[in-house]
Amino acid sequence: MIRFYHVFKSYNRDAYSLSDVSLSVRPGSFVFLTGASGAGKTTLLKLIIREEVPNKGQILVNGQNVASLPVTKIPRLRRSIGVVFQDFKLIRTKTVFENVTFVLKTLGFDLKERRRKAFSVLKQVGLQHKTHCYPLQLSGGEQQRVAIARAIVNDPVLLLADEPTGNLDPDMANEIMNLFSKINMHGTTVLVATHDRDMIQRMSHRVITLHQGRLVHDTLPQGRLDSH
Repeated sequence: MIRFYHVFKSYNRDAYSLSDVSLSVRPGSFVFLTGASGAGKTTLLKLIIREEVPNKGQILVNGQNVASLPVTKIPRLRRSIGVVFQDFKLIRTKTVFENVTFVLKTLGFDLKERRRKAFSVLKQVGLQHKTHCYPLQLSGGEQQRVAIARAIVNDPVLLLADEPTGNLDPDMANEIMNLFSKINMHGTTVLVATHDRDMIQRMSHRVITLHQGRLVHDTLPQGRLDSH
């Protein structure tokens, strides 16, 4: 699903945000990406969705070399990837239904199909009764669940989440992570960037650790440690 081959990324001449990172994420897996602030987690996610390109190295996502992908094909790549952010990034002037189906509308889905898909994903996150609400009428946890529904409404093969529980209380954070687990059980590959070590320890998943742009540990659920 994801392969990095000796990837370097620098925003200036003095330091690399990512330095010689090589990794592989199998289809259908659930992986945590962790490390202190500035370790390179967000940069790695941006490279996957082609928001950034590496200075050196190769990145394959679902078999595509994203670094050399023509600009005209980037939208198609991103349609196969769902992204969840810490700050939700919902459009305040649009209802829950409009937020969730915004991409579907741009892709040409008719209203009947948009309603069907929206109800399906909102039911999955427990918010089918909030269709006509606006984001500011919802709690932080509800807004994050709407953001998750939006991310999965187009049936992505890959779901990326950047500190998705950073603004939530512990109970709601657990609820959100349980949602990610359910999504993963349906076959979607899930990659979650977080610095929440307690949450990582509670869940038995592979953990990739970055430190100052380098991949320093790759820990499998069974407890075997692969150092890079």
